Amino acid sequence: MSFTKNDVKEALQTITLAGDGKNMVESGAVRNIMTFANEVVVDLTLATPAMHIKKRAEADVVKVIHEKVSADAKVTVNIKVDAPKNPNEIKGKPVPGIRNIIAVASGKGGVGKSTVTANIGVTLAKMGFKVGILDADIYGPSVPIMFDVEFERPLAVNVDGKSKMKPVENYGVQVLSIGFFTKPNQAVIWRGPMAAKALNQMIFDAAWGELDFLLIDLPPGTGDIHLSIMQSLPITGAVIVSTPQHVALADAKKGVAMFQQENINVPVLGIVENMAYFTPEELPENKYYIFGKEGAKHLAQDLEVPFLGEIPLVQSIREAGDVGRPAALQTATPLEEAFDELTKNIVQEVVNRNDQLPPTEAIKITTMAGCSAVKK
Repeated sequence: MSFTKNDVKEALQTITLAGDGKNMVESGAVRNIMTFANEVVVDLTLATPAMHIKKRAEADVVKVIHEKVSADAKVTVNIKVDAPKNPNEIKGKPVPGIRNIIAVASGKGGVGKSTVTANIGVTLAKMGFKVGILDADIYGPSVPIMFDVEFERPLAVNVDGKSKMKPVENYGVQVLSIGFFTKPNQAVIWRGPMAAKALNQMIFDAAWGELDFLLIDLPPGTGDIHLSIMQSLPITGAVIVSTPQHVALADAKKGVAMFQQENINVPVLGIVENMAYFTPEELPENKYYIFGKEGAKHLAQDLEVPFLGEIPLVQSIREAGDVGRPAALQTATPLEEAFDELTKNIVQEVVNRNDQLPPTEAIKITTMAGCSAVKK
């Protein structure tokens, strides 16, 4: 079937961008259309760097051309982001030497977020990356236990005439946690400003050196600690951890919504389904879906964010975390393969994000007005 540039233009006039009342052509998002034989190339310019809006626009263009122009058309969509300056965001200064900062979050506790963070960290290190983990769960720091450094203490080192904390290192991963500065039986009873100050010290007064990835293990929920982190750092992207259970998914959805909020605008790299199924050691081929089946995978599809992978509920993951040797270090096992696949997907999403979107900006948050601009 032959078609023209005008046929494509008329088809694009029937769809709109998410949150925009005008059709793609009328809004000026469609900058150019080229047709040759059965090939169509559409150039779009979007005013927002949000990854979910970009993917939705690309899918809508392909779908409408196949439906209204030609089902056999080979469609290429080129998207450029030309985002105007948001008055509620300020450009954050990157931490010298740290290339990518990944926030690992969950809507609720008990979904294995810290366990997933630890295993992603050691897998990245095995792949040859330079990795650090900041345990930002002020009230329940567990990363030191998982890396068998619970009784270690960061040393003071001199960097350019300034005294800095040297992170504790094990399995090729540098770790800093409030757990290094408290006694095992001591409860941290701090209000938000004190917790934020402690986090800033661990971020900016630490000698991280050169890192390809800094993973930030956030506490559960969508509260003050999350805002403090995003206020302090230009986060490359966020990874959301959930179980397939409906209750966990409801909170995971809120976690995604927090990062996608207009005044925060941190790209969501994807969702991880932890405790996806139970496999007993004596029946390694059996899968029992204790918390439900593929709930997080379906949530990722509904929210139009990438599904990064699933991790089974296996006893040895818990045992490995308790003895301080993450399960991903168990070579030639299904667990190593699962974490390898998950980590590769995260790295790929980071590459895609850095190719397609501008650097994330840190935000300025005030108690009374939410997100507000800073006068420079």
